[in-house]
Amino acid sequence: MTLHFGYWTPVYGGFLRNVGDEGTPATWETIRSLSLTADRLGYHTTLIPELYLNDRKGVDAPSLEAWALTSAVLAVTQNLRVMTAIRPGFHHPAVAAKQLSTLDSIAPGRLALNVVAAWWAEEAKQFGGDFPAHDERYAQATEFVEALTGALATTPFSYDGDFFTLTDTIVEPKLSGELGIFAGGESAQGRDAIADFANAYAMHGGTVAEIRDKIADMQRRRAAKGRPPLEEFAMSAYVIVRDTEAEAQAELERITTVDPHSPGYASFQEFTANSALDVEVSAREYAVGTRGLRPNLVGTAEQVAEKIRAYEEAGLTLLLIQSSPIESELERIAAEVFPLVHGAPVTV
Repeated sequence: MTLHFGYWTPVYGGFLRNVGDEGTPATWETIRSLSLTADRLGYHTTLIPELYLNDRKGVDAPSLEAWALTSAVLAVTQNLRVMTAIRPGFHHPAVAAKQLSTLDSIAPGRLALNVVAAWWAEEAKQFGGDFPAHDERYAQATEFVEALTGALATTPFSYDGDFFTLTDTIVEPKLSGELGIFAGGESAQGRDAIADFANAYAMHGGTVAEIRDKIADMQRRRAAKGRPPLEEFAMSAYVIVRDTEAEAQAELERITTVDPHSPGYASFQEFTANSALDVEVSAREYAVGTRGLRPNLVGTAEQVAEKIRAYEEAGLTLLLIQSSPIESELERIAAEVFPLVHGAPVTV
């Protein structure tokens, strides 16, 4: 399958934990301009993360709510798919199904979900989220998707689970097409649950070999359950493209100079403590989150494109880009990297 380019919407005013002002304030004006630019440039998908506290710039910093933002982004764009994160501990599946039904009427066929087993205990405490133990969060996610998709498929719909109950629930209208349901997880228990309830897999940044192995593992799990292959595989990555490799490395050094006193450092520590990760995250890597630096998409356009083509050969279908400042960097990537990825063979 052809690899598509997407990006993270910076709901928290950028992506960098060690850099305060990235020139992308957490405002609708910022997101509207970015969304229109990305839509014009041909980006396929934007991931809108759901966090009620700001884990990049510090808990006191402004951030935007994912579902209100989703409606606005869909309304002002024409082709961009919006993949919105949803944490089952913060939503009832029937209400979420009704939201999706309404959003699909705004932008038919341009919705996807990223089901996230929440990791931030402090956020759950402040905003009333249900925050069970790690393995239970995947059981909760399984029930959530079963109940949500059931309500979107059947009227009336009833469901009686350990976490959610629906009784003769009516959700109309139905969706115009199939809903892409992404989820990410690295523990064996998490991957096994995702192989049941999702039709797409979202990954933190990894090496080509790591991504190839994860894709193969998830497809094996699907086959073992008698399920069709997963349809999409997404990976988050921080991208730096410059005219020379030296300039790219200088920018990498600038953004990864670790400040343990930066506002986002505490949330990084809580994330690593509450997640079952399959590789260790260094303090340097924490600078951008989601292990975005691990793929090492840093260099000239030619160098970055060559690495991206290797991921496409490994089975990746969606690259979710973080960069800073995001709008001008997306323009550069579209102009310089897109043609090299889509028009040249893999040589790695």
